[in-house]
This record gives sequence, C-alpha cells and structure tokens, in this order.
Amino acid sequence: MSSSLVARSAFNRNVATAFARRSLRPLAVQARGAADSAYVPGGPIYRGTVNDPTPFPPPSKTHGSYHWAFERILSAGLVPLTVASFVTSGTNYPILDGLLGVSLVMHSHIGFDSIIVDYLHPRKFPVLGRAMTWVLRATTVGVLVGVYQFNTNDIGLTELIAKTWHA
Repeated sequence: MSSSLVARSAFNRNVATAFARRSLRPLAVQARGAADSAYVPGGPIYRGTVNDPTPFPPPSKTHGSYHWAFERILSAGLVPLTVASFVTSGTNYPILDGLLGVSLVMHSHIGFDSIIVDYLHPRKFPVLGRAMTWVLRATTVGVLVGVYQFNTNDIGLTELIAKTWHA
C-alpha cells in the first residue's frame, strides 16, 4: 500500500510540473516578445502605468539645499539687521532701512509660499493653487513698492516703528 502511495505522489508531482511548464511557457514567451514590457520573476512590467517609478526632478539652484540655505541665512541675518536698524536712526542710514524692509518682505514671502506649497499644492488644487501663488507674487511686488515709497517719500520703516513704540 505504501508503494502505491509513493508511486501516485511521484506521478502527480511529475504531471503537475509538466502541466505548469506547458501552461506558463506561452506567457513568458509572450511577455518577452512584447516591446512595451519585460518579463521579471514577479510578472511583466508594463510601461506607462501607475507602477512606473516617479522620475527625479532635474537639479536646480533655486530648490533643495540652496533654497534652504538662503532661507536660513535670511532668517539669521534679520536679527543683527533689526538690532542695527533700531540702534541707529533710520533717517541717518536709509540703506539700512531699505535692507530691513526688503528682508522682512522676502522673509514673509518665503513663509507664505511654504504655506501655499504645503496646503494648496497645484497637483491637488490645480486652479486655486496656481491662483494663490500668483496672488502672493502680486502682493509681494505691491508691498515692495509700498515699502520703497514709504522709505523714500515718508519717515521710513524704522522711524515709524520707533514712533509707534514710544507713542
């Protein structure tokens, strides 16, 4: 009885192996022959589907570590620039007053741009994300023009803050 079990299991194993080879071979040949896919042990890979890897963006000096370094230098530079502007009078040093105004506006622009990128990304909100980016750019240009006008035709940013502080 045990010899018949061994013979049956060996026979079944050989039949199953032969059947699997014959039935899977056309799939492997078909996948290798197709121009848009290649056979791999896990199955064929089709190009142009959700399984494609995300392409790396090309390197740019306005993004990545250069952008991060610029933000940190600007933020760290605002501390001595603010102290220097309030120790000296803004009317005596208009260049220092102008640098403070431009630095504050650029620091604010970078912060609001980070908010838009994080919460209104153009891939998720294609219309609103791009619209808010352009609204931020227009607002930044308008504020820069206003700071320039205020520093050249009026008392200046530092004098305004000093008068408000002592009022």
